[in-house]
Amino acid sequence: MGRAVTAALPERLRAGLSGMMAVVADMIDPAFEVVQPAGSALPFLFNSPHSGVVYPRAFVDEARLDFPMLRRSEDTLVDALFADVTRLGMTFMRAHFPRCYLDVNREPYELDPRMFEGRLPAYANTRSMRVSGGLGTIARIVGEAQEIYGRRIPVDDAIARIEALYKPYHRTLRQLMVQMQRQFGVAVLVDCHSMPSVCHRDERSRIDMVIGDRYGTSCAPIIPDIMEAELRRRGYSVVRNKPYAGGFITEHYGNPASGMHAVQRSAARFICTKPLIAPPRRSRMCSATSSRWPARWGKSPSWSLPASARLPNKPCLSANYDFHYKNLMA
Repeated sequence: MGRAVTAALPERLRAGLSGMMAVVADMIDPAFEVVQPAGSALPFLFNSPHSGVVYPRAFVDEARLDFPMLRRSEDTLVDALFADVTRLGMTFMRAHFPRCYLDVNREPYELDPRMFEGRLPAYANTRSMRVSGGLGTIARIVGEAQEIYGRRIPVDDAIARIEALYKPYHRTLRQLMVQMQRQFGVAVLVDCHSMPSVCHRDERSRIDMVIGDRYGTSCAPIIPDIMEAELRRRGYSVVRNKPYAGGFITEHYGNPASGMHAVQRSAARFICTKPLIAPPRRSRMCSATSSRWPARWGKSPSWSLPASARLPNKPCLSANYDFHYKNLMA
């Protein structure tokens, strides 16, 4: 999967250290980054929450697994695959911390009590399917159900990760979406992930991309429709919602009634490594999301959705999440 190095973090990150090479550092600083387009902006935010490769030294030392095994949960090179969206006028955000250290595509406190020494907060969600599977906000396993830790970790450690990484990440993500919605009347979040590459004898059974819109609830239908049509036109095999309908980010930032749209794109891992061989393919992947949108949505420079997709304003997040967000993120 790559090798670990110790380096001066910011300089190496700015040099593009986000792919097959990982970093072991005393601190994760910056924890994430937002790259804005240099020219005219469009109301699209591409987010890569699982491609982080900066591992805290204390975490690596504490883990019972070797470093290559810890990296098994990375969405390797997904950030490189979609980073070119800034050249097309879109915003790009990515985490630098690894998913196995903290997963921002979960509720703030999806925590497994079996992992921790001490009492969890009363508001922690300890019974979700993801927690049961070992993949909560603080993951218990990686790879083929390999236990990350050899002993329980302090509850205070988990809370510290959430305060230092999870909450700032989601505050920034929400602020970007709100700013776009206010400026353009619409904001589109594309949550970028990878998935296992499955080989089939029958080429027709190959799946290159899964588009997840929470079964039609997280975005206007025109968004996955155009996305799927463009990807198919470029030769990719595409399916909707199965097996990846969209996680926490897609579900809770998508509110089409208020002009907030969220969709998840999961690319087969062999596609994610393609930029190392053929960089032009990466640009086509980015433009497939945007190149035909103005024509389908009319000539308005504000890129407003069609009238049928524009409804009276509501809170930018779902009511259930907004309630918990205001209380837990304070």
